[in-house]
Amino acid sequence: MLQIGVGCSSDRNPLEAGVLKARRFGERLAEYRDEVVLLTGGDGGLMRTVCEAFYKRGGLTVGVIPYEDEHIDETNPRHNPYNTIIYKSGQTFQARSIGLVRSSDSFVVLGGGSGTIIEAHLAYVYRIPLIVVVGTGYPSDLLAKMHPDGYLDHRRIQAALYLEDPVEAADKAVELARKHRNKKIHI
Repeated sequence: MLQIGVGCSSDRNPLEAGVLKARRFGERLAEYRDEVVLLTGGDGGLMRTVCEAFYKRGGLTVGVIPYEDEHIDETNPRHNPYNTIIYKSGQTFQARSIGLVRSSDSFVVLGGGSGTIIEAHLAYVYRIPLIVVVGTGYPSDLLAKMHPDGYLDHRRIQAALYLEDPVEAADKAVELARKHRNKKIHI
């Protein structure tokens, strides 16, 4: 199955624009549920939102849980009951992002802060097709302003794609994941 990774905020009270876009992305991605698995950092906030939308429509989700969250229970706001599969990474929040991104056939930023922006840069460096959904109200929106050509640094490795529409982002994520899966990339 294609593995679509997402990076997004784990805020307890996520921004409404981000919630709407994450929900629409998850709903649309679920139309591909027979060929796609959704990978997230496994926490709450927008990760919970996108997982819920995908899971409730029959999708399979994998939560890559950081060491700090391995022992939380249902009462913790970071708990995500929509993780179909829980992978306890044994790594810190930042370190788990490497495996999350490298396991993705395409990676989508759905709105977040520094952790999400780090994941975007990891996708760029590892040549994982990267889509950034803009208009979420989160600092990740600034990637489009800082790097309007999509190249996150001077090496011009592989341009990120900036999209406003989360439905278009879901369709493009699947398309790019198919292409990525079909070619061998050596880093």
